[in-house]
Amino acid sequence: MTKVLMIVSASDHWTLNDGTQHPTGFWAEELVTPYTVFTDAGWDVDVATPGGRAPTVDKVSLGDGAGDADTLARVRAKLDELQPVLSQPLALEEVDDSAYDLVFYPGGHGPMEDLAVDETSGRILARRVQDNTPVALLCHAPAAVLAAENETGGSPFAGRKMTGFSNDEERASGLAEKAKWLLEDKLVELGVDYEKAQEPYAPHVTVDGALYSGQNPSSSQQLAERLVADLSR
Repeated sequence: MTKVLMIVSASDHWTLNDGTQHPTGFWAEELVTPYTVFTDAGWDVDVATPGGRAPTVDKVSLGDGAGDADTLARVRAKLDELQPVLSQPLALEEVDDSAYDLVFYPGGHGPMEDLAVDETSGRILARRVQDNTPVALLCHAPAAVLAAENETGGSPFAGRKMTGFSNDEERASGLAEKAKWLLEDKLVELGVDYEKAQEPYAPHVTVDGALYSGQNPSSSQQLAERLVADLSR
């Protein structure tokens, strides 16, 4: 059976450039949709967070602007179903990622706060990218690559094709001017070969060897289905 380690932010806020804390967490659809696609394929999914702390769902991701009524109803119902899993996640520091066929990171602004500086997550990402072992990051989750270093202190993601939540999308969300930094900018600074869809919020998925990424919430289904197709061969 294919085993998936889903690494989820444990932060319930994102610190802005004025020092205030913007309430956030993980984006509901970005966890629920891949989790559902994976388990429907018969895969086994474990959830881990820094410190084993129960993750917080971003309430905005369950609001009317986050999707159509049917999608939101499905996401809310699945979140209720997953509460026993989410209330007692594994402690990331105690997990052996080599026991998993895929490591998957859902987004939300939470990763900008904790996973972007998490040493354990950074080591996992560096090791999997260097070993060409499947890893996938969605929306704001590519912020986690900022914590990854190679043996010379550089980024193992330099020169690798990736996507992630774009500057245009952050501006559209109304948070770009309040952010300490923007994800697209940081990825480019690292030397990532950054790609994005022609239109903000359009689905976009990149694949570079065993490194997968999705740009935004609307990429959740496409990214998860691509992973199932590729890893089931």
